[in-house]
Amino acid sequence: MSKKLINKNFKALVNAYNSGMRGVVLEGSSRSGKTWAGIDFELYLTSHASERIVINNVRETYNSFKTTLFDDYDKRLNQINLKSPFQNKDVTTFNLLGNKVNFMGADKVSKFHGMGSDAFFINEVLNGIEKSFFDQLEQRCRKFWWMDYNPSASDHWVFDLEKRPDVLFVKSTFLDNPFISKHEKAKILSYDPGNPVNIANGTADDYMWKVYGLGLRATPEGLIYTVKWIDELPEEYESEFYGVDWGYTIDPTAIVRIRISGRNLYAKVLTYTPIESDDECLEVIRKIDAKGEYWADSENLTRIAHIRRGGINIFPAKTKKIKFGIGKVKNFNIHLVRDPAAKKEAENYKWRMIDGIQLNEPVDKHNHMWDAIRYGAVSNCD
Repeated sequence: MSKKLINKNFKALVNAYNSGMRGVVLEGSSRSGKTWAGIDFELYLTSHASERIVINNVRETYNSFKTTLFDDYDKRLNQINLKSPFQNKDVTTFNLLGNKVNFMGADKVSKFHGMGSDAFFINEVLNGIEKSFFDQLEQRCRKFWWMDYNPSASDHWVFDLEKRPDVLFVKSTFLDNPFISKHEKAKILSYDPGNPVNIANGTADDYMWKVYGLGLRATPEGLIYTVKWIDELPEEYESEFYGVDWGYTIDPTAIVRIRISGRNLYAKVLTYTPIESDDECLEVIRKIDAKGEYWADSENLTRIAHIRRGGINIFPAKTKKIKFGIGKVKNFNIHLVRDPAAKKEAENYKWRMIDGIQLNEPVDKHNHMWDAIRYGAVSNCD
């Protein structure tokens, strides 16, 4: 293997594997060589295997491989004169030096049950990978695993792995990668808010610099809510109800179970998918909790009436004043059960910004779960 493509992350993977560590977490900035190191490590494992091994590669969805890992794998195999299967964008498995390499999306839960491996790699683990998926993979993994990510969040289940003595955390930045192109390096450096030139050019961005330049864990600016992540709703609580935000062809219908205990609000996303018909909505709600109390977006009173005729205690939310409702929810300590949809909205529902100035107006995106929570909270909480 060519020495010039060996970087800090690759060396850490090899050393950890040979020293008997269970896994490695590669945390770092953009273009620090994390993913490239993972590909080189798969070449290392397969070229040193004394018997046939299986390696599973995992991302949040299978389709997300097609514009990311497949391209990098294709370039690497071509560099070392190995036949690449990645001109075909539908590779689910291929033979690498006599070994089996699989590509799997975490959205296909059934694929994880019963599928063992000698090693697995989770690429961009912060992008919607649930701990339950990781647990399924690890308990079926015979030897070693690793994962990578840009630290674009300040809280995640992955960070808890730092407590394990058999897991190595490796932190890197683009400055650790001597093979980054000058254009890639210049783009990342343009985020640095400490450079007056970047401020004058309008490219300075504190969040982008922290995460993609310095490789530090950070929460995006302008977020409306601050949340704490939990694995499940508490068993003891003072009140329980459901919030519902309607979605049709493109936008999801969000149904959220909400539990209140003192000044703590706990929420779990139960449904997050478009639902076209009133009858289907009724059936979904019946399966969730036919005796529960639901507070829904009053925009569709016809649907609410139809579901009420079906025997469900569902009511139109008491107010449509968004900022009032946001304030109501923010009065609580918010706890969300880990879920890809919840994570996406928690990290992207923001106040509108103009020229770096935050306005008292929410952006009407990434708010379906939040609207459902708002409808429930405003209608039930004094």
